[in-house]
Amino acid sequence: MFNIFNKNNKVEFLAPMTGEIVKIEDVPDKVFAEKMLGDGIAINPSEGTIVAPCSGEIIQIFPTNHAVGIKTETNLELLIHIGIDTVKLNGKGFESFIEKGDKVKAGDKLIKIDLDYVKENAKSLITPLVITNMSEVDKMNKQQGSVVSGKDQVMEVIATR
Repeated sequence: MFNIFNKNNKVEFLAPMTGEIVKIEDVPDKVFAEKMLGDGIAINPSEGTIVAPCSGEIIQIFPTNHAVGIKTETNLELLIHIGIDTVKLNGKGFESFIEKGDKVKAGDKLIKIDLDYVKENAKSLITPLVITNMSEVDKMNKQQGSVVSGKDQVMEVIATR
C-alpha cells in the first residue's frame, strides 16, 4: 500500500576504487565538506582505476575526465569527483573509457588515473562520491573509516521512489 518495505528502491553503491574511506565532512574542499552538492562519502585512492559503483546511465563526463555523473534506475544521481582541484589539470593524468549516454553496470571500468601525476599536481587525491539530488533520498547508510576495494559496499541508499 505505502511501499515502505519495497526493496526495489534500494541502491547499493560499491567502492569505485581501492583506497581508504574518508568522511565527506573531512574532504579538503568546502563545497564537498559542507555538502553543498549533496551527501555521500569520499575515498583516498591507492590504485588508479575507477569503476562504476552501481548500474546506471552516464549522464555527465567532464571534458577533463576528472568527474563523472551516473543516474540509477531509481533516479538517484551520483557524482564521482576524482581528486580536489583536478579540473585545473585540463585532463592530463586522466583517461576515460565512457561517454555520455553509455549504460554501465557496477564494476565497469570508467576512468584510469595516473596517481603519481595527480598527487603531485592537484590539491588532493581524495575522491568524493555524492548523491547530488538528495530530494530523491529517503535514507542513507554510509561505510566509515576502512580500506575498501571495488567489491565492497560503501553506501546504501533508499530512494523515495
